[in-house]
This record gives sequence, C-alpha cells and structure tokens, in this order.
Amino acid sequence: MRALGTLVGVECLLMVPAWVLTGQPGPRWFALEGGILVALFALLPRRRWTAWAAALAGASVTVVSVLLVADAAARMSLARPLNLYLDVRLVGSVRNLLDGTLGPGLGLLVLVGIVLAAALGAGAVGVGLASLRTPDTGWRPRVPALAGLAVFLLLIPLRWLHPAGVALALPVVDLGVEQQAQWARMLGERERFSMEMAVAPARLADTPGLLEGLDGRDVVVAFVESYGVSALEDPRYAPVVRPALERLALGAGERGLHVASGLLLAPSQGGMSWLGHGTFLSGLWLDNQLRYDLLLASDRPTLVDDFEAAGYRTAALVPQITLAWPEGARLGYDRVWSRPDIDYRGPPLNWVEIPDQFTWAFLDRVIREADRSRPLFAELSLISSHAPWTPVLELEPWSAVGDGSVFERWRDAGETPEELWRDHDRVREAFARSLHYALDVAADYVAERLPASTVLILLGDHQPAPMITGDDASRAVPVHVIAADSSLVAAFAGLGFVPGAVPPAVADLPTIPRMSVVRAWLVRTFSAGPAATDE
Repeated sequence: MRALGTLVGVECLLMVPAWVLTGQPGPRWFALEGGILVALFALLPRRRWTAWAAALAGASVTVVSVLLVADAAARMSLARPLNLYLDVRLVGSVRNLLDGTLGPGLGLLVLVGIVLAAALGAGAVGVGLASLRTPDTGWRPRVPALAGLAVFLLLIPLRWLHPAGVALALPVVDLGVEQQAQWARMLGERERFSMEMAVAPARLADTPGLLEGLDGRDVVVAFVESYGVSALEDPRYAPVVRPALERLALGAGERGLHVASGLLLAPSQGGMSWLGHGTFLSGLWLDNQLRYDLLLASDRPTLVDDFEAAGYRTAALVPQITLAWPEGARLGYDRVWSRPDIDYRGPPLNWVEIPDQFTWAFLDRVIREADRSRPLFAELSLISSHAPWTPVLELEPWSAVGDGSVFERWRDAGETPEELWRDHDRVREAFARSLHYALDVAADYVAERLPASTVLILLGDHQPAPMITGDDASRAVPVHVIAADSSLVAAFAGLGFVPGAVPPAVADLPTIPRMSVVRAWLVRTFSAGPAATDE
C-alpha cells in the first residue's frame, strides 16, 4: 500500500500539469518515470545515503512538476513551450500580472500557496520514497520491485509502437528534450540575429527626401491590446467586435476620411506586447526576449529615429508602464509618458490602470499641445482590452473626460476577476466585449476628434491567449490606416491592404507580411528616394 500511495502521489505531480493543459484528464494517464522511480527506491537498502536520495528525489519530482506547470501555462497563455533560457526573467512579470488581475493581496496569497504546495509535495514524495526502502534480507523481498521495474522499462517502446501506448507518458524525458532543444537554439540565436541585422535596412534616416510624402502630417501608431484576427473571423467574437469596425468606417466616411485595412503577422501571442512594438519600430523580427534584449543593446536606429531625422518630435504614451522605462530612451523617443507622468485621477480598473478613452484624450490635451512647432510621431498603448477583461466600460462624453474622475462610477463595477475566471465561456464573452469597447472608443475618436492632419495607424499587438483563439489560430493582427488624403491610404495596397475597415480574410491571402517589414516599407513608400540598406 505504501508503494501504491507513493506512486499515486508521484503520478499526480507528473501528470496533472498535462491535464491542466488539455482541460480534462487524459488521454495520457501514466508517467512511466514515476513507476521507474518508485520501483528503484523499493530496491534500495535502508541506509542514510538512501534517505538523502529519497529527499533529493522528492525535491526533484516537485521541481519537475513546477516546470511542467510553467510549461502548460506558457502554452496556454503564450502559445509556445516554456523556454528556461529566457523565461526565468518573466517571474516578476507574472507576479505583476497576478497582482493586477487578482489584487495584491490575493496575488501574493496565490504565490505563497504555490510555494507551500511545492514544499508539501516535495516532503510527501520524499517520505514516501524513503518508506519503500527494503531491509537487507536478501533479494527475495525485492523481486516484486525488480519485476515492476522491468515492466515499466519494457513499456517504454510501447508508447510509440502500439495504439495502447497513447495512455503512457514520459513527461520528464519530453520536458528535458524540449529544453535541450530550446537551449541549443538560444545558443545560436545571437549569431543568427547578428546576421539578420547585417542584411536588414538600418540607416534609413539617410534616405533622400526622408518621409516627405507625408507632407508634415502627424503620424500616430496606436496598438490595441489583444486585438488579433480571431476577433473578426471567429464566430464567437465577430458578431460583437465587427460592429465597432462598421462604426469606424461610418464615422470616418462622414468626416471625409479614408480607411484601408490589412493583416500583419505578430511575433508573439497571448502576451509580451513589447516584442510586437519592437518589431514594428526596428524592422527586425523579435519573436523572443533575447532578440529584444540584443536590439536594445545595439545602436541600431528605429522608426522613431527615422521620423526624428525627418523633423518630427517623437513621443510614446504607455500607461501600462508603472516603473522606470529606460527602453523608451533607447528606442529614440524625445519624451515618454508612462503612468507616473499621466495626470489620471480616476480609479484603477484591475490590471487596466487607465481606460483607453482617457489615453486618447491625453494625446490631444497634453502631447499634441506640448509642441506645435513640429509634426508629431506618437506611439500609443491602448490597454482596456487587456485581461482580465472586467469591468467593461461604456463611452463617456469627450468633454467630460478631463482628469479621469468621470470614470469613478466604474470603480468596483462588474464581476471581480476571480469570479469571472471561474467560467471560461464567460471569460471569452468578456474578452469580446472589452475589445469592442477598445475599438468603439477608437472609432468614436476618429469620428469626433481625429485631426485631418493626422495619419492614424491602428493595429493589434498580438492575438489573445490560445484559450481564446484555440491552439491553431493564425498570429495575424488587423491593421487600419485612417487619413484625409486618399493617396496616402491607397499606398498601403503595397502591403496587401484593402479599402474599408475590414481586412481580408486569412484564407484569402497567399501570404501575410510580418510586422518587421513596415519600417522599411514606410520609409521607402513615403520618401523621395529609395531606402538605404547599408549599415
């Protein structure tokens, strides 16, 4: 019975993470490594060193279980496996996300609970394995354990050779193989990225007639959080989200503005928005944190530098940034407005500190008015559609936005995140309504406030997590260009854009360009001469 109880405990630690990933028990039911471990300790003698070995094995099983949980979380939230080479540094971001989603108290409680559960798991498995050791009375008491070990080893080929093997798993082996492959890929990533930087256009500021085709118009690039193509093509979300695009087209048309829409491939899914922002600005494909860090460590110019060289002042409005953000200066911005620089007096709304409508109003009230002597290039982060997607606001009169006090009525409104996230179907409904709000605010801004002298590029930063899109969704994000000059908008046909507020369907496009093509394309298209390509 002791052996059976210990085996069940080990199996739970190794298999439950896989069941969390699939959302249900199975189809794999038994980790062969668990059976092998239990059988091995049943063969060992009762010695002090075997007691220490049992404690070490219990801790190891628990660590592997934590890594398997982290791997499942990465696949569910970011649509990729865990990468130990890079993801250790994201622990702080996870803590911030828990605090923003659940509140500081409950977020800390969750982390403490995880640590305590891991410690208890390690202790229980260690004690269980130590109890299996056999007194030194010969080999006869060890025969059952030896037979079990032989059976488990012989079952390993069955996992690949027989249909029944689908119930068998090797989670520890699979995790090790995956991490070894990730590690090997990362060791070569610096050289690959250096080669890509060597051949990609860099000093675009040397282009003759740099961005003169924009004729001094302001350019605003506004990233909408978690706005992916699934919002427009998935029947669960399209009926909720598409009406906001219809309003965008209608409002623009009534003001004599023109709209074109297309798709771009984002480098991430489910999170790590900075990879999409960095890819758009740098003209390099930043699909992991190492590439982003290497970009920041280099002296490579960005689209921000291109606009500055063309006589623009440059600004970033990033209300989600609550601490110091030296990356903003590295990316070339003249001025960065992060949360401490924004005079918002309304309530925080779970993770969303500042609603999008205030962000748009701050752009006009503060950033545009800061300097009218030069045209403006601005990047906005619109975060109202960020998880946990509660509460979902309604539009306020623009004249009432002011310092944000008008949003006080939304303090503690709606369900708490912990209530909402108990039901995945309701989470998906809340995602659609939050994204509708984000796009509806943008549509209302275009209809009511967008200056005719501004070119607005409104795009998604990435698709939401696989629990929203499904496991095989495209990483494409919609992009909308709005301007008063029809020739400027028509030029985006060169990126596959079509007139109107609805982009082409993924299935109708032979290829979808990456976000990384935009920088060189913009400079080449709206300058008087060809884009430079030398370093």
